[in-house]
Amino acid sequence: MRHWRFALLASFLGAGACNFDLNTNPNSPDPIGENPSRGLVSANANGMLIAIRQDVQDFALDVGILGREVLRIDGSDPRFISELLIGSLDPGGDAFGGDHWFDQYTAIGGGNRLLAVLPTAEALTDAEKSATAGFVRTIQAYSFLMVLNAHTQDSIPIDIPIDITAPPPPFVSNVAAYDHVVSLLDLARTDLQAGGAAFPFTLPPGFTGFNTPAAFVQFNRALRARVAAYRLDWAGVLAALTESFLVDPAAPLDRGVYMDYGTGAGDFANPLSQDPTAGENFAHQQLDTLAQLQTDGVTQDRRFVTKTVSRASSTTNGFSSDLGWIRYPSPSSPIPLIKVEELILLRAEANINLGDLTTGLTDINTVRQTSGGLPPAAPFVDQTAAITELLYNRLFSLLYEGGHRWIDLRRYGRLAVFPAGDLPISRADGPEVVFSTFPVPRDEVLAR
Repeated sequence: MRHWRFALLASFLGAGACNFDLNTNPNSPDPIGENPSRGLVSANANGMLIAIRQDVQDFALDVGILGREVLRIDGSDPRFISELLIGSLDPGGDAFGGDHWFDQYTAIGGGNRLLAVLPTAEALTDAEKSATAGFVRTIQAYSFLMVLNAHTQDSIPIDIPIDITAPPPPFVSNVAAYDHVVSLLDLARTDLQAGGAAFPFTLPPGFTGFNTPAAFVQFNRALRARVAAYRLDWAGVLAALTESFLVDPAAPLDRGVYMDYGTGAGDFANPLSQDPTAGENFAHQQLDTLAQLQTDGVTQDRRFVTKTVSRASSTTNGFSSDLGWIRYPSPSSPIPLIKVEELILLRAEANINLGDLTTGLTDINTVRQTSGGLPPAAPFVDQTAAITELLYNRLFSLLYEGGHRWIDLRRYGRLAVFPAGDLPISRADGPEVVFSTFPVPRDEVLAR
């Protein structure tokens, strides 16, 4: 069966979580219809977050492996090495090669179902309907962006029908898909601005500070800035950032929107939280070499020493590491979707690409000194040097959060093993593969 049909039939993945406002069961065969109650609107809106929650952590792991941030040595499943680092990606299942698709289209399809009946919701005011539409379209845009980040060299479907008997939606180019993401974000901004004082549902704690329509616009514009950077629209990055949560100069670097996890009844623990000395997930050994020294000239980059720890070395198929992760110390540790630290670096990136190396340097040094404890970088000799310094800081500031290194090196043409690119030679006794995209799942291809 086609993956997009699975998304419609499943409606929303996962059981209700204690962090989410689920007033009804989002797993019923037809969870929402004409004139939905406030409870059903709440369940389906929050259900979109539940749908993508599992893949937020899985994306950080899988894409982190491709970008040589992470190494997973798992005796029970060697595919984290044999498929992601050595062999070909298999599009035949919902894991590895066929991954980072189903969860997102579940959220997108469920959002379309909610949007279709939202005008009939008599329990909601017009402002609440508008606020809900803005929330839905923003989360749909985020979901599409995850698919595009994983499937950059492929085309994807965007017109996901709510009728499971409808023909499969056509694939469109990634250019058209990015246009769709921009359209969703901009429509959502307009919706949210007409959304009144409050959403008609409660958002989980990871959205604290962004849980009103007006504040949610700032999250929406932060995503818009990220999309603009991916499209090389540097003026668009700067314009979007003026409406994002970067406008508060006193905001801490870790302020942002997060995906929640927990250990309560019916909740979902963050599987990236492991015993740092015994878990299967290792930090890539190269991080130890790359980390620059703090101002004392001895201690490594604070971002490195607060996210990794030494452990007994382990080796498989020539890949080895003696670094464990302490990035997520608790099963309840949230994963950032986007935060101030990234927004500052996006502003630096935009200015560098617009030729303003001085302003870009100021933002980079803010992050280097505040987050990394590093001395300020010297003035850049040219744009290439500025981009190299930018990518270093994006690596350590966004480490193990969303596969950013893989995405960044690909968009700058550096996604290759050194000296052709920036990735290390990781395997001591044989070849390794650097993938630039996941394949479209086989069922999606065969359905057409």
